[in-house]
Order: sequence, then structure tokens, then C-alpha cells
Amino acid sequence: MKPWLPPLLRRLLSVSYPDRSWMLGGAGLALLAAFAAVGLMSVSGWFIAAMALAGAGGLAINYYTPAAAIRLFAILRSGGRYGERVVTHEATLRGLSRLRGWLFRRLIPLAPARLGALRSSELFARLRADVDALEHFYLAALVPAGVALLSVVGAVVLCLIVLPAAAAVLLAGALLGGVVVPLWVQRRAAPDAASAVRESAALRGQLLDALRGHAELLAWGGVAAHSARVNALADRLDERRTRLEVFEAISGALVGFCAQLTLLAVLVFALAAVHRDALSPPLLVLLALLVLASFEVIGPLSEALTRWTATMTSCERVFTLADTEPAFAEPQVSAPLPPRPVIAFEDVWLRYDTHGPWALQNVNLTLTPGARVAVVGASGAGKSSLLAALLKLYPLERGRVLFGGQPLAALSGDVLRRHVAVIAQQTVLFNQSLLDNLLLAAPEADAHGIERAVRLAQLDAFVSSLPQGYDTVLGEAGALVSGGEARRIVIARALLQEAPVLVLDEPTEGLDARTARELYAALAAAAQGRTLLLITHRLSGLAQLVDEVLVMKAGAMCARLSVSEYLQGQRNG
Repeated sequence: MKPWLPPLLRRLLSVSYPDRSWMLGGAGLALLAAFAAVGLMSVSGWFIAAMALAGAGGLAINYYTPAAAIRLFAILRSGGRYGERVVTHEATLRGLSRLRGWLFRRLIPLAPARLGALRSSELFARLRADVDALEHFYLAALVPAGVALLSVVGAVVLCLIVLPAAAAVLLAGALLGGVVVPLWVQRRAAPDAASAVRESAALRGQLLDALRGHAELLAWGGVAAHSARVNALADRLDERRTRLEVFEAISGALVGFCAQLTLLAVLVFALAAVHRDALSPPLLVLLALLVLASFEVIGPLSEALTRWTATMTSCERVFTLADTEPAFAEPQVSAPLPPRPVIAFEDVWLRYDTHGPWALQNVNLTLTPGARVAVVGASGAGKSSLLAALLKLYPLERGRVLFGGQPLAALSGDVLRRHVAVIAQQTVLFNQSLLDNLLLAAPEADAHGIERAVRLAQLDAFVSSLPQGYDTVLGEAGALVSGGEARRIVIARALLQEAPVLVLDEPTEGLDARTARELYAALAAAAQGRTLLLITHRLSGLAQLVDEVLVMKAGAMCARLSVSEYLQGQRNG
């Protein structure tokens, strides 16, 4: 049998399945509160009318039972609403947390090859804004729809017992106000709701670009043009949101009209029944208030369906990203590696776009254990691409890379990167303590290893100056430390890894000449016995760190020289 639920909703429910107890508990409390509210209004109306008629006629009436029922409904309504808020929000926050973690785990194998086309703002929008929008799927859609359905069914059954004609009228009114009107509004509002999600993400991207590139916009006079783009996008988004609010107002008015129309029709049938003594007057009041209470539950459905399109658009964006195929299929079991691996590039061709220029072309290179090699060349020559190929970050179009005699396809990314310590050109620090940032490379490192890595990275004086030492928080993206200090923290982190292969991508960027020379000397000592690959533009101090130099141009290897031959050529050239 074909599943009746839409695929996106079915998948969203499957991701939320571990929190089903909280979700069902919240829905149950919401239903209890709704039943209690309907019961309170209906029974209160009946009781007041019955008491008035009994007083006017001098008749006796059972006061205690309905009074107790009213108190019970009042307590259940208040307690149910409080409990529903607590439980449904707990279920929602648990679900969002689980979904965000699930999405992040799906993104890790995609970086960077499959995520390179997305800006960081777009990734952030899908991790935060799109995932957060999915709270409406449970809070504003599933719970209100389920509660409205069961509440209306209960009200119709009660009407059927009291006055069958009123039950038919209430059912027709509920279908009109709870199904026809919301679906009509949802169909009209769907294009704007879906576009608003995408334009909101685009606006966040534009604003993030403006913040990150503010200095460049000022330098090149691009502030006005970028501001115009941001304002145009913001105005378009405001127009869509205004139209959505108009649709919500129209739906509210239409549902209110349906409620009044249904109430009028019920009163017509109920008054006729009272006239022929088929219905007591207090029950007429009960039916009237039952209709109004039922439409109180039906009212939120229009807003829920208006938000549904936006919610499903966000859901589609999340799952489309999560379903992206990784650039590499990880092996079931990673092949074993020797303690000192040989690295071999065999006829390697690499480019980042199918129709783009070659980043590497026909690269053949062998690095024996303990080799110390520098890779030089102009920007765009292919130096960092060589590193990307070695670390299995981008798929090769031709050729292969062997690490320890094993092709990269036979090695899992985690195993490979545990054997290669990288000081990347881009410094990445987290808003955690200095110790936490260091331990990313080797969580099991002891105090002696940490102090040794810090000393080799010329960072010991900096640590001593910190108010809380290793427990000092570095700030968002290392905002509380200078560029040179951040660079040395990253170097210490790489040295702490104790990997047999050490890759240095512009390790002295942001350091003064003296610190750079001292760091090169320390790195030369730390790299003893390791294979070292240095990517650099800086030639001072090169001789104390490497033995050979590879010259690259346009993605190809032009020459492999001893460091003395290369430096002599630079002096003569």
C-alpha cells in the first residue's frame, strides 16, 4: 500500500521519532486543555441558564454535580494549557536539537568538495533558520490540526446526542471554516510563503557579505551599490510578508464569519426544537456555546496552513542539503598504514569545477619518509591543491595518490587525517578555552605534550601572560587574540598531533621576521623523523627547514631542486 503521508513529512517524522513520547504527551495535554475549554464553556452556559429557569419557576436543581464539573474543567483547562506549553516546547526543542545535530553529521562528509558552492551564510541559514522554522511543523501544524479534529468530532457527537440537526450544521460549518477556508488561503499564500523563506536566506547572505567585506566595500566605493541590493531584497521580502499577513487577516475574518453563520443556523434548529418541546432551553444555550467553543479550536488552522508551505520549503532545503552525495565513498574498513608512510602522486589531475581550469595537471611526486620538501610558486600555481589532493578533500579526475602504499580510496578520511598534521593557511579557532582549541588535534594529550607543543610554537610567553592560562577563552573565531598569536596556536595544535606527516601551509603568515626565523628553527627540530611538506612564499629561513624545493606553475611541477640550488637561482635571477 502506498504511504499516504507526503515524503517530506514522513521523513521529518522519522527523524523526530526518538522524541515521540514528548510529542504525544504534548499533543495529549493540548487535547485535554481543548476538551476542558469546550466543556467549561458549554456546561457553564447550560448551568447558568438552568439555574435562571429554576429560580424563575421556583424549582429544585442539583447544584453540586454541575458546579463540581465546572471546577474540574477549569482546573483541567489551566493545568492542561500550562502542561501543554511545557511539554510541547520541550518536544520541539529536543527535536530541533536532534535535527540540527543530524544535519551537521550529514554535512561533515560533504566538506569541502560538495559545500564549496555554498556561502557560509547559506550553510548557517540551513543549520539555524531553516531548522528553527521546522518548529511550526509540530507546534503550529500537527498539534492544532490533531486537537481541532478530535475536538470537533467530540462536539459533533455531543450535538448528535442533544440535537441531530445541530450536529449536521456544526459538521458543515467546521468543514467550511476548518478545511475549505484554510486550504483556499494556503493555496493563495503558498508562492509568497515559499519565496519568503528563500529571500530571507538570501538577505542574511547579503548582510553577512556586507559585514565581512565592509573594509573592501569602503576601499572600492561599493557601499552604496551593495546597500541598494540589500534594500531591494528587504523591500521585496517586506512586500511578501505583508501579503501573508493580509491573507492571515482574511482567513481569520472568514473563519469568524463561518462561526457566526454556523451559530445562527444551530439557533434556528434549536429554537424550533424548543418551540415544539423537543429541547430544553438550557440545552439550547449549551449548543450555542458549544459551537463558539468549537470554532475557538478551529481558528488557528488557517494560520497553521499558511505557515505550512514555508515550513515545508525549509524542510526541503534541509533534506536537499543532507541528501547531497559525498565526493568520496568511505571504505567499510580502512586499510592498515605503516608508521612511516611513503607518499606518491601518480599522474594526478584535479580541478574544482567540471568545466574549470586545471588546479593540478600531470603531477608525479614521491615523498619518502623523513623527506623535507618546500612547494613554491605564484598564487594559483597549485600549491594548496596539492595539499587538497593529499588530504582527500577533492576527488581526482585522473591519476591517484598513494599513502603508505594504499590508494586514498582504501583509507577513511579520519584515518588519513590522523596521520597528517596540517597547519592550514586559514586560521580556525573556536570560542572555547586555549586548552580546548589545542586538544582538538589530540584529545588524549597529556600536560607534558601540551607544554612541549606550546614551547615549539613559540607560544609559552603568550600563555604565561594570559589571566587564566590555558583556561582563557579565545573568543568567537579567536577574536581575543592577535593574528600572530592565533597562527602560533594553530601551529601548536598541529605539533601536538604527533603525526608522521607534517604539512605547513604558509606557517609564518602574520609573524614578524624574527619570530618567523625562530619558529622555523623550532619546526625543524619538531619535524625530526617526520615527512615535512612546506607551502610558502617566504624564502627567509627556508634552508634550515627543508632539503628540496618543488616549483609549480599553472598546476604542473616545473622543477625539483635542492634548496641551495633554488636559493642560488633566486639570487641570480
